[in-house]
Amino acid sequence: MHIPTMAELAAEGKHPDVLFFVGCAGSFDQRAQRITKAFATILNKVGINYAILGKEEICNGDPARRAGNEFLFQMMAYQNIQLLDGYEVKKIVTACPHCFNILKNEYPALGGNYEVVHHTVFLQQLIDEGKIKMKENGSFKGKKITYHDSCYLGRANNIYEAPRKVLEALDVELTEMKRSRSNGLCCGAGGAQMFKEEEKGNKRINEERTKEAIDTGAEIIASNCPFCMTMLSDGVKLNEKEDEVKVIDLAELIAESMA
Repeated sequence: MHIPTMAELAAEGKHPDVLFFVGCAGSFDQRAQRITKAFATILNKVGINYAILGKEEICNGDPARRAGNEFLFQMMAYQNIQLLDGYEVKKIVTACPHCFNILKNEYPALGGNYEVVHHTVFLQQLIDEGKIKMKENGSFKGKKITYHDSCYLGRANNIYEAPRKVLEALDVELTEMKRSRSNGLCCGAGGAQMFKEEEKGNKRINEERTKEAIDTGAEIIASNCPFCMTMLSDGVKLNEKEDEVKVIDLAELIAESMA
């Protein structure tokens, strides 16, 4: 896929409407790369004028701040803000709730003010505007799906309806876990836990959460976050349910069901 970069467009004197901030997981994690491709496919299909930073993109500093390295976070953030302001970026869309939360809520204190949208909300808007149209008999029609609320999208930013509306558009049977919405359970990777050794306990959080998802009888666990994707996929393996249950991002579900 050829996706224009901000540098390429700037050289031609053009300015995209939206910057797609891919994030570290979406760039380097093999599983998350498929989410990035699916989302880019959707943006191309509906004709959104967008670009990415490409090789100029660096981490937004969220893991550093969550792990307590404030100095490193601020260095990264200032570098990003300089870059984004240099390209006069106004609107950012990202497929990661961690990127979304820090760019939206924590960059303004350092002078980085942008309109930041998570991809689930962006997809819902495109569906509402009629830009995304579904196939009559999509691949997931009538399938039993459960949706996992990621912490940074749900409790941190109060976004619960948009992802569920996206699933509604797929004509699936949505079945909620016992703990959902503001009462949802973390997948176990938030707050930089993804990158540290686990602490002693008698059960892993991702095992507990995946068990709740499997208990709904759903064939698909829908997620909106690359970290949740990793933790839930590992949980499915631990429960030896890889053949019966798939973990799929909302962007992948839509990309496969679009007319």
